Amino acid sequence: MRNQLIKNTYHWSLFLLGGIALHSCGANQNSQEKHYEQPNILWITCEDISPNLGCYGDSAAKTPVIDQLAAEGVLFTNAFATVGVCAPSRSSIITGMYPVSLGTHNMRTGKDITGISKGNYNKETGIVDPKGNSVPQYSAVIPSQVKCFTEYLRKAGYYCTNNAKTDYQFAAPITAWDENDTQAHWRNRPKGKPFFSVFNLNVSHESQIWKKKNDSLRIDPKAPTLPPYFPEDSIVRKDMACNYSNISEMDQQVGEILQQLKEDGLLDKTIVFFYSDHGGPLPRGKRAIYDSGLKVPMVIRFPKQKHRGVVNREMVSFVDLAPTVLSLAGVGAPDYMQGQAFLGPYKAKEPRTEIYGSKDRMDEFYDMVRSVRDTQYLYVKNFHPEWSYYKDIKYRRQLDMMNRLLDLKAKGELNKEQKLFFRTSKPTEELYDVKADPFQLNNLAQDPNYKAIMDKMSVKLDIWQKAVGDKGYIPEGELVRQMWPNLDQPVTAKPTFEKLGDAYEIHCATKGASVAYQITRDGKSKNTWKHWQVYQKPIQLKAGEYLHAVAIRIGYKQSVENKIRK
Repeated sequence: MRNQLIKNTYHWSLFLLGGIALHSCGANQNSQEKHYEQPNILWITCEDISPNLGCYGDSAAKTPVIDQLAAEGVLFTNAFATVGVCAPSRSSIITGMYPVSLGTHNMRTGKDITGISKGNYNKETGIVDPKGNSVPQYSAVIPSQVKCFTEYLRKAGYYCTNNAKTDYQFAAPITAWDENDTQAHWRNRPKGKPFFSVFNLNVSHESQIWKKKNDSLRIDPKAPTLPPYFPEDSIVRKDMACNYSNISEMDQQVGEILQQLKEDGLLDKTIVFFYSDHGGPLPRGKRAIYDSGLKVPMVIRFPKQKHRGVVNREMVSFVDLAPTVLSLAGVGAPDYMQGQAFLGPYKAKEPRTEIYGSKDRMDEFYDMVRSVRDTQYLYVKNFHPEWSYYKDIKYRRQLDMMNRLLDLKAKGELNKEQKLFFRTSKPTEELYDVKADPFQLNNLAQDPNYKAIMDKMSVKLDIWQKAVGDKGYIPEGELVRQMWPNLDQPVTAKPTFEKLGDAYEIHCATKGASVAYQITRDGKSKNTWKHWQVYQKPIQLKAGEYLHAVAIRIGYKQSVENKIRK
């Protein structure tokens, strides 16, 4: 059924038909004169799943909705997160940048997980970096030119909604979304506006395995195939079945969102993405740098089932999502983005050939691991081989199967492959043939037959680290103090107004700050997302109207409001 392979030269932009002018937010790109229709774009994202879906050949999965979505669209078989855990991964999704380049690579920085930030960051966390520096909670201050890509969509005329998780490692700026809460929905958009809407489904998250462990199972515990790094054990199977059950429930939730799209007559006017934020929630999955932690399901359905039944084997990284959505909207990506568009009129001329991954602090435990993967090999470099591979993370210990694995290890009842997870040290380098060894259990790094491949992959990783300015070498405590001098969050400067004829320009002295504004009659601004617009050009007021403005640089505290009355 799925035997059609997308050719590298396939022109995805064919489905974009006349409408609006293409334009660019890149410093070195010029607007084009071609005209395209701005499609609606819907992201349905879930948490913590590997490609354990029926459409990927997993016979234990009960996912009829996503399977049908894949049958009507394009199934991507080589999609990867940048990090095997949510917050760093999501920082790359929203910016088109690698977390190690942004300084968002340590899991997690603060409490900015959803909605408007309360701005509360504890200075005492109990976390101490390897150099002995205390690490407080913080909102990462990323390079000044970097924005949430949705800000560019808003400037291009899109109504952008997020329901509701953000978890970017920094507080979501007011300029990122028209709506960012549990009520956010494309149905709230002004008439005639295209939308970019995100729905984040939580039921498949790691925590739901222990929170829902007493619920009725939708999957027979005997049905899933155990990977070789798990022992045959009833507790292990119970948690696996719970995970599959949660995926089944998530599939139903996907169906409910798609049904709303159908009811609104928008299914064939919308590009629908489905993907997970990183790999599956079980031990050696989430937080790992192997395929079990980074490889994710991804399905894209186009209006009127264009490209129906296609299987795409090109490599896709999460840094590619931002430039791809911008491309689909007819917007060129800014030059600083490190990803490349794989769809739309700004699609890269050549497909991606490598995937780069990272692993740093995971909750209370530090590490520094980097990886590069192509379609044949995965190369891993451990910068601290003296540190244990296994991290006794308190959060993960809430999994019954995690405690069971530790118990079986203590009793000496795990085999060689199952004990790899509990290594007390790591090899400096690892190399895996991912086709012959899909679970990455047979390290080829010491095999002289693979020395040329090792050298080639090692050089690629080194070049990439230098190119992106890998901040993993900076102890986190020092990095935070670079971002927040004296551990005080920097504050965005209050915006100012300049009258130009009948209009008002808004300025902010903070480098890289974005400005949001609203207009009122009574001089009282509304502190909710949907009332703030992204500032782009001088604003004209009617007599008696007030112009309100706030400014925000990512990682900084939002400015105090300023206003002026005509």
